[in-house]
Amino acid sequence: MTQLAPGAWYADHAVQRSVEISENVSLARDTYRVRFPCAEIAQRIVPGQFLMVRLTGGDDPLLGRPLALYDTVLDRAGQPVAIDIVYLVIGKMTRRLAELRPGCRLDVWGPLGNGFPPQPVDHLILVAGGIGQTPLLALAREHVGARRYGRPARDVSRAARVTLCYGTRTASLLAGVEDFRQLGVDIRLSTDDGTHGHAGLVTEVLEQVLRAATGPARIVCCGPEPMMKAVAGISRARGVDCQVSLETPMACGLGICFSCVARVRTSTGGWDYRRTCVEGPVFDAAAIAW
Repeated sequence: MTQLAPGAWYADHAVQRSVEISENVSLARDTYRVRFPCAEIAQRIVPGQFLMVRLTGGDDPLLGRPLALYDTVLDRAGQPVAIDIVYLVIGKMTRRLAELRPGCRLDVWGPLGNGFPPQPVDHLILVAGGIGQTPLLALAREHVGARRYGRPARDVSRAARVTLCYGTRTASLLAGVEDFRQLGVDIRLSTDDGTHGHAGLVTEVLEQVLRAATGPARIVCCGPEPMMKAVAGISRARGVDCQVSLETPMACGLGICFSCVARVRTSTGGWDYRRTCVEGPVFDAAAIAW
């Protein structure tokens, strides 16, 4: 495997902390937002990065789970002091996490991953499927000029327009839509069963948005791999830059176990493995060997 030079986002820059849950509230069916104070991570994390989260005081499940930054919480002085993470109940760990109440503790380590690049753009198009909207709120907030992230704070040019194309199986699974709407984001929703918004795939909504686009655009995508592959194909056909945030399962989050590798194209025409937790989770869509 090709050796890469260390980056500022590598795990040796992360911290591990035991934190106390302050909120754990329902956003939609089987979807929750957990909040916990951790100023040390909140001040450094940027959109697209993630934390490894583990239930404190037990060994079932033994390993932590990667959960993307949803947003940071500011104190009265405007300083980041807490973290919001949104998760979908799909297994033992998230099922037990949903049962925890304020005062319960979690083990977290981060910030991890490379995050979304702070590139200037005229029209930022966010494409999310399933629970893939979770890493996109902070990016949207950054590009509408409502928040700066990181230490030192990233300097991100304000986009003229931000659009969210967000699809789920059914209306009851749509989560966090109002958070995007409050930012002034153009919302385009779809459901597979037609219970809300466009009846069909979110990629069909993306095609509609691109047909109506009048200026330079950039696509940022997160969700199920078949959806991201389809979005990568659409962006390639239309000549639009596209980054994807992979949801590859992880065991350590530190680049040690190599359980989260993705196939990435190389400059020689072949492909090589890259660790989603370290070299990602954000990749150029055209670089992924889908």
